[in-house]
Amino acid sequence: MISELFAPLPLRSGSVLPNRIAKAAMEENMAGDGQLPDQELLTLYRRWAAGGTGLLITGNVMVHAEALTGPGGVVLDAAVPLEPFRAWAEAGKSGGGAIWMQINHPGRQVASGMPGVVWGPSDVGVDLGRHSGRFGRPTAMTPDQIETTVARFATTARRAEEAGFDGVEVHAAHGYLLSQFLSPLVNQRTDQWGGPLENRARMLLDTVRAVRAAVSPSFAVAVKINSADFQRGGFGAEDARQVIEMLAPLGVDLVELSGGSYESPAMTGRPADARTQAREAYFLDLAKDLVEASPLPLMLTGGITRRETAETVLDSGVALIGMGTALAVTPDLPARWRAGREADRQLRPVTWSDKALAAAASMALVRHQMRRLADGDDPRPRTRPARALLCEQRHQRRALRRYRAWLPTALDAATR
Repeated sequence: MISELFAPLPLRSGSVLPNRIAKAAMEENMAGDGQLPDQELLTLYRRWAAGGTGLLITGNVMVHAEALTGPGGVVLDAAVPLEPFRAWAEAGKSGGGAIWMQINHPGRQVASGMPGVVWGPSDVGVDLGRHSGRFGRPTAMTPDQIETTVARFATTARRAEEAGFDGVEVHAAHGYLLSQFLSPLVNQRTDQWGGPLENRARMLLDTVRAVRAAVSPSFAVAVKINSADFQRGGFGAEDARQVIEMLAPLGVDLVELSGGSYESPAMTGRPADARTQAREAYFLDLAKDLVEASPLPLMLTGGITRRETAETVLDSGVALIGMGTALAVTPDLPARWRAGREADRQLRPVTWSDKALAAAASMALVRHQMRRLADGDDPRPRTRPARALLCEQRHQRRALRRYRAWLPTALDAATR
């Protein structure tokens, strides 16, 4: 009998994923000239596509050229050429699976040295203690800016479908803009976008409606939310349950559950509790509670590295398991599982006491592996965190120079 892990997953839109294993989004920050996907990203996604995943979800693609999570972010707006994205979609589907584009706006989570805008629901900055200066100070969005941003998400989704992607995932987790609106700690508005959860969820719901209206019925639309922010007084599991119920009538195919933000980076790992075994499936305890009441299929991401853990997650009622770091280290892990094998290497753990620096180093280690895959090399998971962080900082400086040179030209083209 076929394992449920390798059984097809039909979605509400009519599309069918060939198995229950997804590569979750990881922020590659590897855009080429013009903030476009180039050969490195194509090579990386062909490598993953050949590894046996049923679904590849891209690292977040920016809907607004003036608001990037990092200077190497890919931008897909109304002005950029589609041909590089067509090549990206083709690379992602080369192994027989599907590819969805994760679409995102960073809101206030923009580095202080970046040009462009730093927006949020309110003027509440990112609090990282002595590292808070790494991020720009946000200004509260006006109603016109909110409505324009909703329209940008729809434009990016429409163009993603035109480029050949099979779906999009609206990113409303990890402390980015839509997640900021959901958070009662960050969203201190007193108008129709603030206060009770139904108001704080308004921008997300309007975005999903606009996206669904902009694409064909057979095009998949997913949403990524936090199962919890892991901050006292923040967005919690009960909020997540209610948001999933709000999304159900809007034509959503799937909700991915993750957790945390830059202020509380649970997505890079958190201590196991009595119901979370071996520091794997970080959010399974919360997902088990949500899956019982969820009217939509759920995907769980965070810390899954072994087939046994993946099957435990599916047994809980979760429809799709997502892996990030594990596939950066072992890109053919699904094919290994099918053959009865496991990964033979793991990323070097980051044990630094400074949580903000440790989270940055963890992301740098993962990006280091992705860059090696993109260059046609094998991963090097025993790379030291400090070395990976220094290499990442060099890449970021070069990317920032390119972005600074490109942005004025892009803004000029957009106003013509």
